[in-house]
Amino acid sequence: MSASSRRPIQVLDDDAVAALLPVRDPRAHKGDNGRILLVAGSLDFAGAGLLSSHAAGRAGAGLVTLAVPRSLQPVVAGRFVEVITHGLPEREPYEVDPEAAAAEVRGLAHDALVLGPGLRRSDANDAFVNAVLTGDGGQAGDVTPSSGAAASRGGTATADDPAPVLVDAEALNALSRTPGWHERVRRRCVLTPHPGEFRRLRPDVEGDLSGDDDARERAARDAAEEWGQVVLLKGARTVIASPDGQAARLPFENPALGTGGTGDVLSGVIGALLAQRLEPYAAARLGAYLHGAAGEVVRERLGDSGLLASDLPGEIAHARHRLSKLRDRRSGSEHRVGFAMRGGGA
Repeated sequence: MSASSRRPIQVLDDDAVAALLPVRDPRAHKGDNGRILLVAGSLDFAGAGLLSSHAAGRAGAGLVTLAVPRSLQPVVAGRFVEVITHGLPEREPYEVDPEAAAAEVRGLAHDALVLGPGLRRSDANDAFVNAVLTGDGGQAGDVTPSSGAAASRGGTATADDPAPVLVDAEALNALSRTPGWHERVRRRCVLTPHPGEFRRLRPDVEGDLSGDDDARERAARDAAEEWGQVVLLKGARTVIASPDGQAARLPFENPALGTGGTGDVLSGVIGALLAQRLEPYAAARLGAYLHGAAGEVVRERLGDSGLLASDLPGEIAHARHRLSKLRDRRSGSEHRVGFAMRGGGA
């Protein structure tokens, strides 16, 4: 697709993203609200998996499972009482067995997968990431979706339609070390690199990917088209690009978000929206906006420094609630409970 034929970039606002919010069935149970599986965290970065998992729950996922190397499971189990933990097969302590762990991931019930936050760099993890995304070493997409997700896809997930994946952090770095990876990936993905990770994936990219909005937009659009996946380039005024030429930009510039773990929270939020059956481009736009709006609230309270990633998940739930009320007012479907006074009162 030529640059001249690309659609103008959309600057996101409350009205645009409120329309993307999934509508929750009043009779839905936890399985209907999306099962998310997060493969995240390591001994040195256990917090990344915990932050992503907490954020996924606050973003509306019905069931959240955090999968870690088996010897790490006792460290993370029970840290958030709502999160299910699962130990993956290892070939040595804290190091997954690539083929066995990938096969186990494919066998765990999930409507969306988050892969990469807090993983350690190793040859075993590189092989594991590639096996999960490409299906090498087993049948790709051999997952068991919840009944709602199966219905939305017209049946059980198959190798032709596996659950989507949010790819972040060390999983992105693993792909950067794998020539031609994008030609072999079988899952629909949202890739969420920061500028450094992006340059590892595309070493020849030109321009300032931190401070030049035009360069950031070009880079994200080019990558989305080349890789055939949704790309979210993190940073001030985050850019999201789709393979079909669409692109969007956030309005937020918030230095308070420049602290460890905020990207892990973003991964959990977008992954949760994927599990709630949003398409990747919609999930990336809505999730990034909720994350940015939550950051603005914390910044208003604390200023430009002092924000912790753990401050964000609760505010993400509030941001979603605020946008849902805006959506309902626009549609005339505001939800009220309780008693109303009649006439002049008692």
